[in-house]
Amino acid sequence: MINKIIDFSINNKFIIGLLTLTIIGAGIWSMTKVPIDAVPDITNNQVQVITQAPNLGTEDIEQIVTYPIEVAMSNLPDVKEIRSISRFGLSVVTIVFDDDMGTYLPRQLVAEKLNEVKGQIPEGFGEPTMGPISTGLGEIYQYTLKVAPEFKDNYTIADLRSMQDWIVQRQMAMVEGVVEVNAIGGKIKQYEVAVDPNDLNSIGLTITDVFNALEANNQNTGGAYIEKNHQANFIRGEGLVRSLEDIKKITVKNINNIPVTIGDIATVQFGSAIRYGALTQDGEGEVVGGLVMMLKGANSNDVIANVKERMAQIEKSLPEGVIIEPLLDRSKLIGETTSTVTTNLIEGALIVIFVLIFLLGNWRGGLIVASTIPLSLLFAFILMNVFDVWVNLMSLGAIDFGIIVDGAVIIVESTVFLIASQVLKKRQLTMKERDKVASTASKKMMNAAFFGQLIILIVFLPILALQGIEGKMFKPMALTFIFAMIGAMVLCLTYV
Repeated sequence: MINKIIDFSINNKFIIGLLTLTIIGAGIWSMTKVPIDAVPDITNNQVQVITQAPNLGTEDIEQIVTYPIEVAMSNLPDVKEIRSISRFGLSVVTIVFDDDMGTYLPRQLVAEKLNEVKGQIPEGFGEPTMGPISTGLGEIYQYTLKVAPEFKDNYTIADLRSMQDWIVQRQMAMVEGVVEVNAIGGKIKQYEVAVDPNDLNSIGLTITDVFNALEANNQNTGGAYIEKNHQANFIRGEGLVRSLEDIKKITVKNINNIPVTIGDIATVQFGSAIRYGALTQDGEGEVVGGLVMMLKGANSNDVIANVKERMAQIEKSLPEGVIIEPLLDRSKLIGETTSTVTTNLIEGALIVIFVLIFLLGNWRGGLIVASTIPLSLLFAFILMNVFDVWVNLMSLGAIDFGIIVDGAVIIVESTVFLIASQVLKKRQLTMKERDKVASTASKKMMNAAFFGQLIILIVFLPILALQGIEGKMFKPMALTFIFAMIGAMVLCLTYV
């Protein structure tokens, strides 16, 4: 079989040339499509259930919220581990599934159980929700909202948080590959009604009456339509609160046909929710930040590029003087990592080329052998794109040029030796005779070279059987090396 492939390659140089060009074109295209990251993502297949209950202590959270969720999730199929964290006002339950279940089936199973659990948690004790579809490497971009020095007195930290929540966050959520955008720092703006108890007692009202009035007078309603002159006039009641004055005018009760409003018994003002932290930058005071989470399995380079493009558009829509400043950009880490790997690969390739030319004593033969290095890499990129193997520090670091060119060195060295032997006999070979010499040398050495490369591939097969964190760490390395070796073997049989 090997001899037939060698004869076909020598007799059909044009077809082999087209095959080589195809590998080059497909390899370059695959390089632009294969997903890239700095390091392998070793996060297990997990679903988090998060419940916020700001008024509950740690023990109550554990007994009333965390325990029912753990019990409900314990009988789901292919669950490997359940762990939880119960803190003041917060419950986080992590359910770890088998990796073979994929991403969305576990979330579907958890969602079905959550519908049952919600009925077991008392009203007002929080509502459990699932965390975003992301991983430990999902934090790809952080930014801050700042005010230019000349506009420093125009905006408060609460204004910046409102811009983050209502402008930036909502537009960023529509970016492809972004699963969630979290806000950090600032003051969450809220309307506060400070009731005077003495005023309530004097007119016979309770705090419940105030709650009911506020709730009943903050909604829009529909009233069907009235047909007039063959036209339908739709009726709607607008009752949503839009300002402090609207709240002040809400009627709580009529006493002797005199309306008692919120403004008569309370002070209405802007305030902020209880703060549990703050964000500062460069010692210049408080800022408001955002954290962009990437969808699990998305290409981080592409997502970050989309995020930057949308950020530039959003910044134009912000009020004058408000700027968005990048704080953490994972594409820089990816760029530096790939640049380091690329530099090392180029330096290694140049060293190999120099050694080959020096030892073979024939610069043309050395260049032929050296050309198998980039061609093998391009072949590896094609298969990495097909089998969805990520490019990272581990995968690219697995490539060994010395092993890749081993088969090509043997064939070229044998061919150069046979041709040199004829030259020493002062005999000039024709092209047909050179092809015959190349065929003889290749057939003589290729069987040993081919099976030697095959043995090296077999050594890496046990790595593909690794599971869990070890598998996610080392499988890309083994697959990349195997793909490059397969490319080198194909090139030895055809191109070289």
